[in-house]
Amino acid sequence: MDNKGLERVQCLIIGSGPAGYTAAIYASRANMKPLLYQGIQPGGQLTITTEVENYPGYPDGVQGPDMMTDFEKQAVRMGADVRFGLATKVDFSVQPFSVVIDEEKEILADSVIIATGASAKWLGLESEQRLNGHGVSACAVCDGFFFRGKDVAIVGAGDTAAEEALYLSKLCSTVHMIVRREQMRASKVMQDRVLKTPNIIMHWNSDTDEVIGDKKVEAVRIKNNKTLETTEIPVSGFFVAIGHQPNSDIFKGWLEMDEAGYIKTIPGTTKTNIEGVFASGDVQDKIYRQAVTAAGSGCMAALDAERYLGAKGIH
Repeated sequence: MDNKGLERVQCLIIGSGPAGYTAAIYASRANMKPLLYQGIQPGGQLTITTEVENYPGYPDGVQGPDMMTDFEKQAVRMGADVRFGLATKVDFSVQPFSVVIDEEKEILADSVIIATGASAKWLGLESEQRLNGHGVSACAVCDGFFFRGKDVAIVGAGDTAAEEALYLSKLCSTVHMIVRREQMRASKVMQDRVLKTPNIIMHWNSDTDEVIGDKKVEAVRIKNNKTLETTEIPVSGFFVAIGHQPNSDIFKGWLEMDEAGYIKTIPGTTKTNIEGVFASGDVQDKIYRQAVTAAGSGCMAALDAERYLGAKGIH
């Protein structure tokens, strides 16, 4: 391949949530001159959340989009080259690695940090999207605190849904759990814990028909898929816990992933199965999925990349 005329960088960062921006801050300070492409959703999942109260250093809380603007400003001030654009194709077979942006511009990179994140799966209701951030949430740990002493609903039947329902049960008056079938998919131990919790009310064989509310969530209408009867349940919060989808499609065939598509990293590192390619944040973390853990792994990725480039003698 003729590499003349192509832009070449020491460190290319793909994605712009807490992991990507933190990697950019550390990589800039290590004089790696990182180039960061923001992807389809600059700022990542935090740009669709409102109040963030659990990130250290913001004693009064912060709006998700404002926090990501702060991260971006800090990365730029340190010297990161932040650009709008989406990575659409990669070739990790030879070094430098080739990454195509927006299906047209090719970048050659000595090291690549993947921070493409994950996307929450939604039910696909218009009302769910309209009220997202106004009572509708895909993260109980992030937003449950705002519904202390109130009634909420959660939809889902797996371990994550069970875990989030239990978390909400400690904060909220009543948790209405909406399950499509007559039993949960969650592990036996999680099911037992949910069923033994007095303020979790189970709604079996039920689908969410509509989230009701004008400016904020006021109720949820559910439909029994056996009797076809509908019931309206007054709630202040509606949590969707039907899973997340890691944004890893363009890396399939190159990087080792688990059955759900999360990129596998060597435990204790951000190293993937390809030397010089690192993965950080929610694209490789299906357990914690917090802004602070994503930022921490972005730092790890930059340090791993710095050591890798140093060992290769690339400065």
